[in-house]
Amino acid sequence: MGLYPTLNKPATKPLAGIRMEVIMTEQLNPFKIAQQQLDEAAKLLGLDSGTHAMLREPIRELHISIPVRMDNGQVKVFKGFRVQYNDARGPCKGGIRFHPEETIDTVRALGAWMTWKTAVVDIPLGGGKGGIICNPKEMSAGELERLSRGYIRQVGRILGIDKDCPAPDVYTTPQIMAWMMDEFNWINTRFEPGMITGKPVAIGGSLGRNDATARGGIYTVREAAKLLGIDPSKTTYAIQGFGNAGQYAATLMKEVLGSSKLIAASDSRSGIYNENGIDPHQLVKFKLETGKVEGFPGSKTITNEELLELKVDILFPSALENVITAKNAGKIRAKISAELANGPTTPEADEILYKNGVFVIPDFLCNAGGVTVSYFEMVQNSYNHYWELDEVQKKLDAKMTKAFHDVYNMHKNRKVNMRVAAYLVAVQRVAEVMKLRGWV
Repeated sequence: MGLYPTLNKPATKPLAGIRMEVIMTEQLNPFKIAQQQLDEAAKLLGLDSGTHAMLREPIRELHISIPVRMDNGQVKVFKGFRVQYNDARGPCKGGIRFHPEETIDTVRALGAWMTWKTAVVDIPLGGGKGGIICNPKEMSAGELERLSRGYIRQVGRILGIDKDCPAPDVYTTPQIMAWMMDEFNWINTRFEPGMITGKPVAIGGSLGRNDATARGGIYTVREAAKLLGIDPSKTTYAIQGFGNAGQYAATLMKEVLGSSKLIAASDSRSGIYNENGIDPHQLVKFKLETGKVEGFPGSKTITNEELLELKVDILFPSALENVITAKNAGKIRAKISAELANGPTTPEADEILYKNGVFVIPDFLCNAGGVTVSYFEMVQNSYNHYWELDEVQKKLDAKMTKAFHDVYNMHKNRKVNMRVAAYLVAVQRVAEVMKLRGWV
């Protein structure tokens, strides 16, 4: 069985005397899901077959092998990828993931979603993604540096501020971005900080980039709460996935929206719950010190599955793909599902949530704050002038607010769920530029 198995395998033949019930399989391959979502949008938009076909596949992708001398003296070869999904609207943009279960289909899907993400917030970039199959938790700092530099030696020929600009993603950090920028600059004998974003501020990073993904998501939650008649200062919320984005979301909910109450959080190990509320700042401190949320004082242990099904105003799926499926979507009781993760909800689950009145802020809208401030970082690098933090945050707020209402208006006008509406907005923008450029 592969990494992304299907659920509920149908019976191969009916049982005698018993009415046969057809059980549909649910596709959990992320790229197949991305294509399925695109297909629905293409049908609603009436895209011609050539445009549709071009948008279903990456324009180009690179598969690489990276030899790294490990601390024990042995050479280990790592497999990696860089997908440039679509660059019709501008240079590709997308993170680099270090993960032991990375797959090319995951990278393709994330490249597609990044294409729609840059389009939905209307910044002049395309979509790309990269990844290396590795376990960074088992590697030393020296091994990670050699791996990072090796990746750039292999893919640097297709990177650059005017070609393809990477960024941090799962298990990659500002320090890793700094090593990659340095390697690229040495190879090309020039200083080009804008070839990668998410860098430390000291070498050209933007203020406000660290919390941008979560902050942008909170801005969309604020707008959704207004439309749904929810007082954001009195909400309860739960965070599934207490990594970088989840930790910032926990603290920013109070900072941006007021006295909202965190009642549950989880990481890859387990979760915690306290109906009376959890101090988000103390929980972040506990997580950074212990590496887990389990055992936080005053809380009880719950599973990730139990957290997803809690009765809360706002649920933040903030981990990996396919955590809300047809199997559990009917048990989701949140009023708003704000997707800080990429691809946390399957198409089948989307329909269930929509019918049950759960308002979904789809991933490539909700988590677009990161790429938006990365774009701001590229702009600042290009003319070597840097903005103050409040200017970055005001520009981010304006971009995210407009994008949210563009999608919401499409949702109301076309009477489709918010994810389909986001696709309609984004795909229409990309298709228009492809036609203007004469590609199709």
